[in-house]
Formats: sequence, C-alpha cells, structure tokens
Amino acid sequence: MGERIAPCKWSTRYLNWVAFSFIFKKKNKNKLKTKTMKTKTIVTFFGILLTGIALSIFSVLIVKHIQFERNCGGYLKRAADANTVKLAKEQLIIAINYIEDHQLTNGYTSVIYTTPDEDLGFWYDNINQSFIELNQLDTFATALEKSNVLMKLGETLLDNNSGKTSVTIPDGISRFPNNKEWVIALFFAFLGLSGAAIIFLPYMDEI
Repeated sequence: MGERIAPCKWSTRYLNWVAFSFIFKKKNKNKLKTKTMKTKTIVTFFGILLTGIALSIFSVLIVKHIQFERNCGGYLKRAADANTVKLAKEQLIIAINYIEDHQLTNGYTSVIYTTPDEDLGFWYDNINQSFIELNQLDTFATALEKSNVLMKLGETLLDNNSGKTSVTIPDGISRFPNNKEWVIALFFAFLGLSGAAIIFLPYMDEI
C-alpha cells in the first residue's frame, strides 16, 4: 500500500496554493492597473495636444479678424457715419493706408472659385475713388454738394441686407492672402477637436 499523506499536509498544500493564487492575481491586477494608467496618460496627452492645436488655430483667426476690424473695418464704418467731409477723409485715409500697407488692393479672397463680392481690386478702387471725390470738394462747395458726396460715400462703404447695416468688406479678408491655407488649417482643427472628443469619450464616466 502507498504512503498516506496526513491531513495536515493536505491543508498546508491547499493554503500554499490559495496564497500563491492570491499573490499571482494581485500581481496581474497591479500590472493591468499600471498598463491602464500608462494608456490613460498617453491618451490624455494626445487629447490635450489635439485640443491645444485646434484652439491655437481658432485663436489666431480670431485675433486676425479683430486686428482687421480695429485697423481698417472700424475706420470704414466711421467714415461712412461721418457728418463732415473733413472727418470722413480723416477716417478713410487710415483705412486706405492699412489696405495698401497689407497689399489688399487686388486679388480674391475666394477659396474654391472666385465671386464678384470677393474681388479686392473692385473693393479697393471703390474706396479710393470715394476718397478722391472727397478731396475734389473745394472750400466753396455748397452744403448740398457735400451732403451728396457723403451720402454716396455711405452707400459705397455700407451694405443694407434685410434691414441690417454692415460695412462692405469681402469675406475672409482678414485671412488674405492665405485663405486656402487657413481653410485647410480650420479643417484639421475641427478634425482635431473631433479626435479629442473621441479620445476622451470613453473616460467621461470616470471624471
């Protein structure tokens, strides 16, 4: 007959097996936790990176738009609202100088195909001609003549669409001459935000 193992030895072996299983499971759990933390860190980094790039692109475009409004668009509006020839000339020359300094005198702000309302040459010539007409008024011009020229200036500089008055400015002028490049950048910015949303979405329940 074979040797019988005492009950205490079976108990010891069972306890050792339980202890080993517990330690093994704990190690695997810690490894999985560490791996998950590393994955979350990498995912968070790329999510923040994509969001940062997208927000940077939006910020630059907003700043460029504000700069144009402050240095040109606002002065065109003031020239259109001016009640005297002198005041209109003072405001208009500031806008014209900005247009010429930034080479906004010709070309199109279009991205895919050209349209008349995005023709910078026509827009600039109109503004410049209005300034010439203001200069041609001499000191002996009658109040009616001055009023007519100022009224014509307002019609040239302003648009009235559906009862809303706005300055006549080609769309996308603040991005000129890199309109196509900025449209591509905007596309990738939206793509980046979408990617960041997809990346962060699985972890929203944990936040």
